[in-house]
Amino acid sequence: MHRSATSALFPSGALCLAVVLASCSFPGSGTAGGDPDQEADVVTATSSAPTPTSTQSPSPAPSPSPATPPASTASANPVADGDWATYTTTDGGLSFDHPSGWSVAVSPDAPAQGASVIVTDEAGRQLATLRTNLVTGAVCPAELPYALLDSEPLPALAQGPDAPRFVFEGRTDPAVADPVAASTLAYGITSAPEPAGPTACPISHFFTWPPSGAAFGGTYDPFEVYPGKPMHIDTPQTYMETEEYRDIRTMITSLRPAG
Repeated sequence: MHRSATSALFPSGALCLAVVLASCSFPGSGTAGGDPDQEADVVTATSSAPTPTSTQSPSPAPSPSPATPPASTASANPVADGDWATYTTTDGGLSFDHPSGWSVAVSPDAPAQGASVIVTDEAGRQLATLRTNLVTGAVCPAELPYALLDSEPLPALAQGPDAPRFVFEGRTDPAVADPVAASTLAYGITSAPEPAGPTACPISHFFTWPPSGAAFGGTYDPFEVYPGKPMHIDTPQTYMETEEYRDIRTMITSLRPAG
């Protein structure tokens, strides 16, 4: 049974104030990617959401607090259980697994050193981007109420004593009166320390990878409309129960050094 949008930790909402380099598209896919030879800028997404079809106005959401990540619902070994393929970046640095029906395309602005690829589903929807050889940098203009919805350490990507983590997380901006526009939700890999309190800096999904950093992830928009979308998938909690989320999670957490 699906949870209602008004009872979820986050209201049904569009992506706003997203500081997620991993969600940036590349030329030809709608938004611009950064120059990999320059310091990665903080990116603010300001996409507008379609009007909800429900006649019930969303209720203002309470300020979220950190949530205990649920246990993974993915198959113990979906690559072995299903029809999956392995992609290795053209520079031979990293590999990851993905459903064979999904496509991995090298971005037109891929750097000479490093990788820049876009993962799309069978319908051509962009699900995630992977980019390496980034000089990462982010600022924290203000902390926002946050929620950690899912998390898993990734020791295969560790470049020191601390391993980066896969996270599915959100932020709610209390300064935005419209609850539909107040929430930001994204999944990806981060090397940032886990917030210790009820607030955190804007989402910044970068992880340490030679020579400096990399990003692999994407954003979740509960109001995105596309053919074949399951009904009532309008909260992060219900989205996490879908096959698509489980496959995205398995794909991102499978990232590892090639070879």
